[in-house]
Amino acid sequence: MPVRLTESLTTTEPLAEIFSDSSVLGAMLDFEVALARAEARLKIIPSDAAETIAACARPAAFDAASLAQAAPLAGTPAIPVVDALIEAVRKKDPAGAGFVHWGSTSQDLSDTALVLLLKKAHPVFERDLERLEVALGRISREHRRTLMLGRTLLQPAPPTTFGLKTAGWLAAIHRCRRRLHSAFDEALILEFGGASGTLAALDNQGIAVGKLVADELGLAFPEAPWHAHRDRLAALVCACGVLGGALGKMARDVSLLTEHGVSELSEPAAPGRGRSSSMPHKRNPVGCSVALAAVNRLPGLISSFLSGMPQEHERGLGGWQAEWPTVASTVQAVGAAAAAMAEVAEGLVINAESMRRNIDRTRGVIFGERAIRLSKKIDRDRARRFIEQATRTSIDESRRLSDVLGEMPEVRGHLDQADLDDLESPEHYLGMAEEFQDRLLASTEESFADKRGPTKE
Repeated sequence: MPVRLTESLTTTEPLAEIFSDSSVLGAMLDFEVALARAEARLKIIPSDAAETIAACARPAAFDAASLAQAAPLAGTPAIPVVDALIEAVRKKDPAGAGFVHWGSTSQDLSDTALVLLLKKAHPVFERDLERLEVALGRISREHRRTLMLGRTLLQPAPPTTFGLKTAGWLAAIHRCRRRLHSAFDEALILEFGGASGTLAALDNQGIAVGKLVADELGLAFPEAPWHAHRDRLAALVCACGVLGGALGKMARDVSLLTEHGVSELSEPAAPGRGRSSSMPHKRNPVGCSVALAAVNRLPGLISSFLSGMPQEHERGLGGWQAEWPTVASTVQAVGAAAAAMAEVAEGLVINAESMRRNIDRTRGVIFGERAIRLSKKIDRDRARRFIEQATRTSIDESRRLSDVLGEMPEVRGHLDQADLDDLESPEHYLGMAEEFQDRLLASTEESFADKRGPTKE
């Protein structure tokens, strides 16, 4: 399905297709077919009726626009869909029409359809996040010793390595991916409770029907219906938000490092990518822009979902009915950010020369902390005052810090020329950078085999 113009920066084509009218209808009809087949197997409804229901449950045979128009009057899209399916079955089997949606309720249909859409979305997330992790791992290892400025509060700080910085992005995204994987596992669960959550219309066969429906749809079966308990979906929505924050962190860093005058990174080049409508010289970081635009929408979406969690009694009024667009928008926003940053990472251009040049442009003032440490024979407070004075002189007079320090008798008596010559060597002031990088990379090496446990009963 083509992405609509208004959604062009908020989703991807695969996710837009998953949440298209045809796909939504397909998920709803899949539930109805699975329900009919399960009930036929248990001889609750005639087998002929189940076969007719399955034959009529084709999304292309339904008018999504008419169903959408009828939804506000019904309070849910589920009721118009059930009505339309009943009419389609009635034309082929009048008696069988009475067995459509047998023992179920509209929220069973709506919630399970949403879960089925999420089941389709999960592999899309996994593919893009896997691409992103592989690319970041490669970059981190290739740039293990690529020196760059550390930056704190947007100001130059002692050096770090691009390998460590990249490993930090990777590990955060991996942790979020692991949480998201777990949240998907919990959320991919059948909703089937009937009118009041007791399946009373199915007598003593409610659980048996539910298990068969869950098996047919490839979902877990819960301990009990969850009509008014939205914690599993909330955990998934929140996991999407945290992942979005990690993706946004990477996007923010990359975009800042592409700034003119910094020029340490560039997004991938491609015809038309990042161009301006009025400035031919521009190469805008559009991947980061798409990711940040998507991520900026998440807090409002997530707070909207959470505010609807306190739902009334066995089935709520206005809470779950608001969730479809919220969940769909959340999933698509995070999916758009993941796809955008995977593309950025796979083609990221790293300018190691600019990284080293930006260290040198500080004229050594970022090594003031190291100079204090080297002045071990001076009282620490006195040493700090000397170094602060030297740093101000270095900045005001555009001179190297080591040269200024070499002219200060208070310092020269404690730092010899070898100390001063080595003071501004970034390679010698990296602390545990490589060890931290190794630890971060090691934390991302676990596999993502299916961790779903046994079906819940």
